[in-house]
Amino acid sequence: MFIDEIKVVAKAGHGGKGAVAFHRETFVPKGGPSGGNGGRGGDVILEADHDLNNLIGQFYNPRLIAEAGDAGMGKGMDGHAGKDRLVKVPCGTLVWRLPQPEVTPDETEEGEPMLPSSTRKRPILRHSGSARAMEVEAEEDAPKIIVEGKGELVADLTTHGQRFLLCKGGRGGLGNRNFATARRQTPRFAQPGEPGEEGEYLFELRIVAEVGLVGYPNAGKSTLLTAISKARPKVAPYPFTTLHPQIGIVEYPDFFRLTVCDVPGLIEGAHRNVGLGHAFLRHIQRCKILVLLIDMAGTDGRNPWDDHKQLLSELELYDRALLKRPRMIVANKMDEPAAAENLRKFKRKITKTPVLPISAAFDEGVDTFRKQIRAAVEKASKS
Repeated sequence: MFIDEIKVVAKAGHGGKGAVAFHRETFVPKGGPSGGNGGRGGDVILEADHDLNNLIGQFYNPRLIAEAGDAGMGKGMDGHAGKDRLVKVPCGTLVWRLPQPEVTPDETEEGEPMLPSSTRKRPILRHSGSARAMEVEAEEDAPKIIVEGKGELVADLTTHGQRFLLCKGGRGGLGNRNFATARRQTPRFAQPGEPGEEGEYLFELRIVAEVGLVGYPNAGKSTLLTAISKARPKVAPYPFTTLHPQIGIVEYPDFFRLTVCDVPGLIEGAHRNVGLGHAFLRHIQRCKILVLLIDMAGTDGRNPWDDHKQLLSELELYDRALLKRPRMIVANKMDEPAAAENLRKFKRKITKTPVLPISAAFDEGVDTFRKQIRAAVEKASKS
């Protein structure tokens, strides 16, 4: 099962509460307050891992909850911090913060003592015995990216080992020993722990690949991927054989490697979620070059030049920036009788872009294709 989009609920650990305690020891009368501080709550941390290729782990466990901190104890002993929750996701994962419903603050009961809070709902302690705490105003954030239906983009994890703090654990409360002063030598109160950050998020995977194979169903994309790499996607003589993106690694004699992504076939209306194309078009948005694979034999009764026009139209309707990406046109199934004549007509209609004729099923022109995509990727990397 291939999962490339999943909603999760993340919640960091609650901070432990501070202790109210007094030192008791033989021959030490009035030992004074000795309540320890509560431990901080655990964080929820995301880490990109190149060994993963989809979000199946979050599909079976969509609740990402970190451990709470322990409460403080007597004799000045602080509570243990909560264990962080480390969640590994595949490289290319985008994290969207879903909008949260507005919640009105609860009214406090009359006579209940409250500590002043900062804008982040954290208590401010300016002077409390020997301890001092200060809130620093955060600098203005970078421009936010907000997409309707997805929320706000908060992270884009593309590099192996890259980490992102999704939810920060709550701060532990201070024990009563922190509030002792010359005038208030026996404080009988302490701070409660703070709740950790929480929210609903959308994880969206966009595969990190240099080359994207785009074409109509049954154009031979899976056959070409099999010919240039060790990937073995399902190959069959009917449309929509490929139901989810396939990744292949193209290896060269000098140990140079390229990642090629084969997405399910596009048909007219793919940008409106017709067929399977719309759900997986996101996976070619990171590609450095696009390869338009055309069935030059017209085995499904369509004209190759119409296929080319329709593919460009669907890419433009989905994301206009894709048309600015370097692209190649590859004419497949040149072993068929009608392919040669169709290729001559295609070149007369499409004059600006060179066409590479191949026959992926018989490995004809595959070596030339491997060389050309490498040259195109190297050129795109330098520009």
